[in-house]
Amino acid sequence: MASPSTFGPRIEGFRQGLRDLGYVEGMNITIEYRWAEGRYERLAGLAAELVHSKVDLIVTHGTPGSLAAKQATATIPIVVAAIGDPVVTGVVASVARPGGNITGQTFFNPELRAKRIELLKEVMPRLSRVAVILNVDNPAIGPEFQAMETAARSLEVKLHPFRLREPSELVSAFEKMEQAHVEAVETGEDPLSVGNVGAIVALAARARLLSIGPEDVARAGGLIGYGVDFVATFRNAARFVDKILKGAKPADLPIERASKFQLIVNRKTAKALGFELPMATLLRADEVIE
Repeated sequence: MASPSTFGPRIEGFRQGLRDLGYVEGMNITIEYRWAEGRYERLAGLAAELVHSKVDLIVTHGTPGSLAAKQATATIPIVVAAIGDPVVTGVVASVARPGGNITGQTFFNPELRAKRIELLKEVMPRLSRVAVILNVDNPAIGPEFQAMETAARSLEVKLHPFRLREPSELVSAFEKMEQAHVEAVETGEDPLSVGNVGAIVALAARARLLSIGPEDVARAGGLIGYGVDFVATFRNAARFVDKILKGAKPADLPIERASKFQLIVNRKTAKALGFELPMATLLRADEVIE
């Protein structure tokens, strides 16, 4: 769904997981890569290509990629390395009993994105307006935004959704954020955001907005990164592949919940914004970028 440049570390995590289990590319396993470069309309064709080439197993991630793979085949096993909520979006019947030909890992993204609103309120108690970047082509945004709104209401924070399709819309979106006098922006995990994280944090800095999203946000110069350790999650996906190649059926492998999360704060960015991060947040962080 994304590109080799943005997902390189995650793919390397998956390859390392395979190596740890005794798989050597070119000897006892071959990996065929397909990249949608963030273009959801390409997913169906790419999934069909893989089915046509008679692969033994498909590994994907995210709701759009998982739905495309599901629609392409009901027989080839599918491992979802990471997905927000596979039940609500119709990827599997249940977490405990996925049924069909799909299994993998979830990180319940609605809860995670809601938690980011709580973190923003923690570091800025007077926070009242937060922009949220949403990709309108991603069917997962409905339950995600609903969970965020529930959390925001309890914190007396108003959310301003910005529904985009193309990276070219980002500049205009941030201009509208400034007009709406938002104080912070939450980016989400969609490839639209992940693939353009540098541009997003630069625009947020120019508008003097607090920024929060997955860990890449803090490392790219944003304020806070909070989310799943995707490298570890993709590495663990190799374990599902190994089980299936050894005869296990996806329907019998429960969807597992990702358990490793990271909180990264960028103190350098906070200082540039004239903002002091609370000591409680700094002490709780897994990593502080000075």
